[in-house]
Amino acid sequence: MVAAVVPPVVGGLLGAVTSNVVAVVAKLIGKSYDLWSDFDNDIECIRSDLRMIAGAEEDQLSGEDHDLSIVMSISKAEMHDLALEIEDFLDRIQRYVVDGGPFHAVLGFASKPLLENKVKELKEKLKNAYHRKSNHKVNGSLPSTSSTLPANTYATKIRPVGIDGFKQEIHTWVMKDVQGQPAQLSVVSIVGFSGSGKSTLANEVYESRDVVDRFPHRAWVVASDHRGNTKGLLTELFEKLGQKDQICDSGDVQQLRAKISNYLKNTKRYLIVLDDIKNQTWWNCIKSAFPEKATSRIIVTTTNQTVARVCSRGNGYVHNMASLSGMHSKELMKAVLNGHSPGFERSSMSIVNKCDGHPHALVTLANYLLSEDAITNSVCEKLCKNLGFRMATEDALEELQKVLMNNYRSLPKEFLNLKACLLYLCVFPNGSHIRASRLMRRWLAEGYVQSDYPRSALVVADDNLKKLVDQSVIWPIDTCKDAIVKTCRAHGIFHEFLLHMSLSSKFITSFQNPEKRHYRHLFIQNTSNPANHRYTNPAIGGKSDDDEERPRAHSLTICGSSAGEAVRYFAKCQLLRVLDLEECNDLEDEHLDGIHELWHLTYLSVGDTISRLPKGIEKLYFLETLDMRKTKKEIILPVEVLMLPYIAHLLGRFKLQNKEKSVPERSKLQTLAGFVTDQNDGFQMLMGHLKQLRKVKIWAIWRNSKGEDPYLERFMNNFVQAEQDTAAAVRSLSLDIGSSSGIILRSLACGLLRSLKLHGKLSGLVHFVTELYSLKELCLSSTNDLTENDLSRLLELHDLECLKLVGIRLGRFVIKSEHFPGLLRLYLVQCPSLPTIKEGSLPNLLSLRLLDKDLKGLSGIEIKWHKFLQEVALDTEVNPETKKEWDNAAKKHPKKPRILYLKMVEPDETGAMVKYVAPERPPPEMDFPTVRRKRNNSAVQPDSPMEIDSPIKQMKFSAASAATTAMDDGMSSSSSADPDSGDSVLPKEKHRPRSI
Repeated sequence: MVAAVVPPVVGGLLGAVTSNVVAVVAKLIGKSYDLWSDFDNDIECIRSDLRMIAGAEEDQLSGEDHDLSIVMSISKAEMHDLALEIEDFLDRIQRYVVDGGPFHAVLGFASKPLLENKVKELKEKLKNAYHRKSNHKVNGSLPSTSSTLPANTYATKIRPVGIDGFKQEIHTWVMKDVQGQPAQLSVVSIVGFSGSGKSTLANEVYESRDVVDRFPHRAWVVASDHRGNTKGLLTELFEKLGQKDQICDSGDVQQLRAKISNYLKNTKRYLIVLDDIKNQTWWNCIKSAFPEKATSRIIVTTTNQTVARVCSRGNGYVHNMASLSGMHSKELMKAVLNGHSPGFERSSMSIVNKCDGHPHALVTLANYLLSEDAITNSVCEKLCKNLGFRMATEDALEELQKVLMNNYRSLPKEFLNLKACLLYLCVFPNGSHIRASRLMRRWLAEGYVQSDYPRSALVVADDNLKKLVDQSVIWPIDTCKDAIVKTCRAHGIFHEFLLHMSLSSKFITSFQNPEKRHYRHLFIQNTSNPANHRYTNPAIGGKSDDDEERPRAHSLTICGSSAGEAVRYFAKCQLLRVLDLEECNDLEDEHLDGIHELWHLTYLSVGDTISRLPKGIEKLYFLETLDMRKTKKEIILPVEVLMLPYIAHLLGRFKLQNKEKSVPERSKLQTLAGFVTDQNDGFQMLMGHLKQLRKVKIWAIWRNSKGEDPYLERFMNNFVQAEQDTAAAVRSLSLDIGSSSGIILRSLACGLLRSLKLHGKLSGLVHFVTELYSLKELCLSSTNDLTENDLSRLLELHDLECLKLVGIRLGRFVIKSEHFPGLLRLYLVQCPSLPTIKEGSLPNLLSLRLLDKDLKGLSGIEIKWHKFLQEVALDTEVNPETKKEWDNAAKKHPKKPRILYLKMVEPDETGAMVKYVAPERPPPEMDFPTVRRKRNNSAVQPDSPMEIDSPIKQMKFSAASAATTAMDDGMSSSSSADPDSGDSVLPKEKHRPRSI
């Protein structure tokens, strides 16, 4: 029985909150204030206590025990609520530090004694909570009933579905070259999310009759059973190989490895499966037991992408588990129901969508349905509602809940606040493609990623994202040209599990929840069928919103078309840090005119209906990110925005307001993507002051036909020369020169850039690019084609790692073995002809993208020459024969590279280059948190879809209107796809993303 209604997630969240408290205290300690009087010492004591408690909770959460008592859950929730209260209090102090004024008055206290009493009250609350925790002995946890989960949940009961092709692929690899070929250790790693069928797939190969006949010496060892105990693992392996009598109890690990190695050297053929290897250390401890020269095979299963790559390095490959298609999902459930499902075919879609192709979830829910007399739509929909809550409380779903909880627990705690970063994904709809840069900048704004070193916080955020991908808890959908994850999404069933934990811990909730003022993060998710997307948190009562109490929300995210009543709620959220409106299309400019009242706002993004910056935006003291890329007009940017002390990322198409003002020397602006040059010299004149700029995008509008702009040329020269003394190429430049002759490119000569993207008339100008000796990434989109001389000059870029060419004829371009020795990624987009790639060239190539619907067959490309190739991307509209040829070529390749199919989208009116994106996969029909109304006195029933009471045209953003507006809990019926999905690369169902 699962013991607690509230999941044991508070430890991770408390750690995140406490980190924010630490950051605020660091800004406050040591300053001199009126009425301060040992106040800083009091706050420091509170901070220290919280930090210790958070550490203890995190140690508890990362332990091996699975169940928590009710008392422990209550204690954790109490600590979490108290931490939030302290954080809110310190946020208000922080505003005083900047704005000044009477300390107690700014904080909302009538007098100094009241303020001092508040501090004493917080200290006393913390002390009492700590004593209650000790008195009730809640430092331990209940004994776990099972330390390990079954490795294979259904292989012996029903026939697996949807894996025949993958089984045949691995089977062929196991049986190939066993005799008559040079002996070499070969490892295939099967990697994927827990419950995705890794062990089932390995078992299907392991138990195949011809495999059993061919390999008389076989062993299957569950590595996770030994929890890093190398000796125990090696001992079991030796026993499974039939050598139990040869094991000496006194033998150490080194002796065991030697005995196994000697035995295997004398064994002609063997097959070993190492199931569930958790980390690279485990593999490093045992790999020396396997002889390097062997005609045998090893299969590894793991949830860790790094482990998979390390194990299969050399003569092996990585197989990433694919989620089941809708057809196979139904087939699997029907096999479990075994004829007890006359209405299942018509009623199962809600469950199939909810499980999102996760085999363990499908089997568990099918078993759950066996208790029903008839499987109807209402039965299936009822099961899907509150599925997260059901997993946490019902015995029949306990095993599924443990599988998902183990994924959450297994996240490495040395990555600070990684659990909070994962939970934060739930502000986005289940199944949506999330732009990685958007997610990471929001993490930074929320304080979930912090660093003590200058300009390294974004690096830490990137490391956190990589770790989540590495642990297989989120899917990478697309990568940038530098192999960094560009878009991602959470697993469907895991998203449901995380959302319930977030709700129960008062972390994330729907805007329609009457108790929303107690939650940190609010969202509005409009879907195509609101009636099918309801989720009711059983812990939520039916109380109406209390307008007198200030909300503690730090973020509001609108993932849909309508903001509805949220427009009138903004101003109440005085502690709001993130306002994400980029997917909202019913806002008008004046609705945001009071946004300057949100003093703590750090991240602001708006949609395509906004045509100007909100008034007073220069008063947003803590603003770090302003994202206006969705807007269709050029935005006039007041120079005051550049003077904000924390502004780091300006994203959009900006023109500078014509004012004579200077930017402070210590400006933190890192990204300006981008600005439009015209008769106003403002941006170019200011660039010398922006010392920390790392990424710049420019649309050049020339003063004359010669393409001359002395200010822009001076800026570009300074930008590419800025860090010559450090020899560290970290800067990125994107330049659209349009139809100009491009004289401006001469300013690039001998500069220091890591990445360069050029669009326009480039013929005759490539020689300037070749002087950038530090260049790693180059993208050329030519509107007047490149000459043969231009193409030959590109071959001088010996250190290039990524080359992208758009709309260029390459039939006369020959790549030989001495060219581009370090190239990892080659992208050829809408190129009427392809280059000749000689055998032995591009030896390190990882990614090849040939994006043109008119591509015919392999077009002379031999991918077998590129032994490390991981992926090939093609246009979705290439003919079936071409798809078949590439698919067959991938299957014959030793690394089995994945085949991606992308679709072309029309460039916008800004004249962007050709763009390819993922074909949209229909999003799963998920239930999003909302509330139930009380009807007929105490009867609780789901709401029917409701229209929003007030037209948004009548709403204005003002504190006055917000204070008097009642909240409506209806949900709009309009739908909107995630705009970021246009930048993602989602393979067709057959080719689910593998490792990056």
